[in-house]
Amino acid sequence: MKRFRITQQEIVFVVFALLFAVFSIFLPGFLSGDNMLTLLQNVAVLGILGLAMAIVVLGRGIDISLIAALAVPPGLVLQMVQNGHSLGLSIVTALLFSAAFGLVNGWLIAFADVPALFATLATGIFVAGLGQAFLFQLDVVQWSPGMEGFQRLGQGSIFGVPTPIVMFAIACAAVALFLRWTRWGAYVYAIGDNPNAARVSGIPARPIIVLQYVLASLIGCFAGLVMAASINSMPTRIFNSTLIYDVILVVVLGGIGLSGGRGGVLNVIIGTLLIGTMLNGMTIMDIPYAGQNLIKGVVLLLAVITDSFLNPRNEETAQQGDI
Repeated sequence: MKRFRITQQEIVFVVFALLFAVFSIFLPGFLSGDNMLTLLQNVAVLGILGLAMAIVVLGRGIDISLIAALAVPPGLVLQMVQNGHSLGLSIVTALLFSAAFGLVNGWLIAFADVPALFATLATGIFVAGLGQAFLFQLDVVQWSPGMEGFQRLGQGSIFGVPTPIVMFAIACAAVALFLRWTRWGAYVYAIGDNPNAARVSGIPARPIIVLQYVLASLIGCFAGLVMAASINSMPTRIFNSTLIYDVILVVVLGGIGLSGGRGGVLNVIIGTLLIGTMLNGMTIMDIPYAGQNLIKGVVLLLAVITDSFLNPRNEETAQQGDI
């Protein structure tokens, strides 16, 4: 019977194929080349954030502070350049800020034993408040002449492919390399699969957990830079949006088990494509934003229920870090 076991990844891929086929047949303009590029470009940043969340969830964690990592460090880059600092110094400062942010998250979770959900919720609110109170002069940090050329990161194209899509592809390759071809990636899977066994076998579990959150924060900063370059600004109040739920939806819907240790980059790609197709179709059908949120909420609930059946929790998995 194991030979015929259906995985969540296979279910999602079938749903994606059916949804894509239905939209292609019944929605005029959906299958056009321009719309396909628009679809991918619109979810590129979401996909990059999904990769960051995947690294954490694979190790049996959660990072609610990702949207703060998306908004504050890239917003700091734009603000510093506005204030006369060089672009290079501003980017280095933002990356150091992101790394420190991830270190704090990781330390709280790995060494202070604060549950990941509450630790990242608190740090995300703190960093967002820090940015709005002390770092930014306006809620929307505008582009400045010192950023000239950097907009190509979000508005250019390579061989006709928009650069946000290329950046998503590069991020996918880098995360896949980390997870599948490095010792640290193997440790992430081992900790997610069975943290107690990982510790007994000599894996440095606490430092690896810290590494997960540092990488998630840095990837979140990268996604924010791509986003800022795409729209020539950084709306810092995006932290108050529902974007974090879309990120979780990508990861869970793609088939990465919330109990840890299962899934990879392919799952994030499939989840991103499905969400992108669904959002694009709803936009063409002119479904209101509130209606779209309702549909996404139902889909997320179904995905979580499916995950609970396909990746059941037990006394070994029901512990800190698991949602």
